[in-house]
Amino acid sequence: MDWNTIWQLIDPKLIIVVAACWIIGFMLKKTPKVPDWTIVYIVTVTAVVFTIWLTQFGPEAIIQGILSGAFAVYGNQVLKQTKKTGEPH
Repeated sequence: MDWNTIWQLIDPKLIIVVAACWIIGFMLKKTPKVPDWTIVYIVTVTAVVFTIWLTQFGPEAIIQGILSGAFAVYGNQVLKQTKKTGEPH
């Protein structure tokens, strides 16, 4: 399954959640006391909470939150890896 398919599964009104999670992940990455391995979990939980706040609690909100958080982390990694391809090995 490619990421375009997953992007289509995310409710369009939750684009703000994806953007917020991207920013939160970026800020956490710059925070020295936050271990890198925890960032994905913090972003995912934040996405679920924001999604429940914007919609209503239920299984769909949890799934939408997980998808939004995952897409934010994935987008960040794509940018990071794209920048790396130009670097000499």
